[in-house]
Amino acid sequence: MPHRQLLHLVIGGELKSLEGTPEFEDLTKVDLVGAYPTYDDAVKAWRGKAQQTVDDALMRYFIIHAHKLLAPGTDEG
Repeated sequence: MPHRQLLHLVIGGELKSLEGTPEFEDLTKVDLVGAYPTYDDAVKAWRGKAQQTVDDALMRYFIIHAHKLLAPGTDEG
């Protein structure tokens, strides 16, 4: 049985600070890496971008579980 498509977004950018809730320095420069149908696919994209920016302490990438925003209660399984 094929897996259900669950929308995951990978985004990143420079943060204002490493303290507290993440806040981007400039929203116009946020890097929308892409949309992915599985968490595993999103992790691969996230890992690639995070490794490219490992030397920049304020640069961070995140996986957003957009399917949970669109349909609360959906899960990976």
